[in-house]
Amino acid sequence: MARYRNLWLFAGVALLFILTGALQSWNLSLNILNLALLSAIMAIGVNIQWGYAGLFSTGIVGSVALGGLAVVLVSSKPVPEGWAAGGPRIFGALLFGALAIALAVWLYRKLKPGAARTLALTLFLIVAFFIYRMILDPAVLAVEANNPAQAGNIGGLGLNSLLAWPVGAALAAAAAWVIGKIALGLREDYLAIATLGIAEIIVTVMRNEDWLDRGVKNLIDLPRPWPVPKEIDLQTNPAFLEPVASLGLDPVTASTIMVKLLYATMFGLVLLLLVWGCERALNSPWGRMVRAIRDNEISAAAMGKDVKFRHLQIFIIGSAVVGLAGAMMTSMEGQLTPPSYLPLRFTFLIWVMVIVGGSGNNWGAILGGLLIGWLYLAVEFLGPHLMEVLTSGLPAGALKDHLKDTAAHMRLLTLGVVLLLVLRFAPKGLIPEK
Repeated sequence: MARYRNLWLFAGVALLFILTGALQSWNLSLNILNLALLSAIMAIGVNIQWGYAGLFSTGIVGSVALGGLAVVLVSSKPVPEGWAAGGPRIFGALLFGALAIALAVWLYRKLKPGAARTLALTLFLIVAFFIYRMILDPAVLAVEANNPAQAGNIGGLGLNSLLAWPVGAALAAAAAWVIGKIALGLREDYLAIATLGIAEIIVTVMRNEDWLDRGVKNLIDLPRPWPVPKEIDLQTNPAFLEPVASLGLDPVTASTIMVKLLYATMFGLVLLLLVWGCERALNSPWGRMVRAIRDNEISAAAMGKDVKFRHLQIFIIGSAVVGLAGAMMTSMEGQLTPPSYLPLRFTFLIWVMVIVGGSGNNWGAILGGLLIGWLYLAVEFLGPHLMEVLTSGLPAGALKDHLKDTAAHMRLLTLGVVLLLVLRFAPKGLIPEK
């Protein structure tokens, strides 16, 4: 039985989705499955950082948000008026800012340490900042004044959102390179604080820069990735309606299930490709070297391994995987809602998935993603039913009403109980590292 333990675990998780479809609805089950698959991909990214290299990053939500932003930049409808109003000046200001930072770094390295260098750099950065704002602010105001109720942004390229998936990975990887250069030299606890703070900066910028993604006004009507059609198109397509009618199915329900199945197939293929690549990498000389660095940095450095470079490399790869999942999620939802990027959902929940599944094991990360992904969403509709059963014997009154109101918090309570049980009885996760 021990040989097939992992298969039984995955079979048990699959049974949860089957029971959800049979007892609730297949639309709900597939919706949870798609989100769980995306969560599993994010868990693989975190497992690469923590399980492979021991990098404790709490900035996962920032990579997810950058993946979503990539869909906006690549796939949202172009807004020629907004771009003409100030788009070139905005990019000019951003280019000036990047050059100013590069020049400041160059000056820091060239000037001799001391008060003179500190004063020169301070004056340079103050002057550069005011010049940057003089270029940027009028352009931003001009863009955001263009039809703010429906646009107010520079728009995107209008391409298929499937092309945005690798762009999301690239954006997250580029941000990880910058963050890694700044924060990877810090101790574990300080690294966690720094990455969480930088991720919050990323999300705050997305919430407030309307010219970029409409901020808290949200951006809707993003195109679906090829080859996923819209439900309404299926409902008017004779090639779809004829077999549906012959099976006696409702066209509306069948169309939504068909779309969710297509998403599940695409996400499943991406997940399988990722786990195939990760397994090959983990069992290669590179994987053994990375784990050696994780276990003992001093010994690895004494053997001639570039610890700092490998940490940066792993940090970038893991962030790219998370950014890929963020782009996939936004393209599936068809909208970007910056206020929804919360650390609880896209940082700490992903960490719970990795811990429960088993850090350092790719299959464990997938199992944790699917299991906790189902639990996090299923408790939302199971909680009220369970509380209704538990309070059925109580008389009507304030106590019964209070207990029913607490059903909304059962999601966090359930996740906490599951995490405690796993840490107590399987501290290395359900599928431990080999």
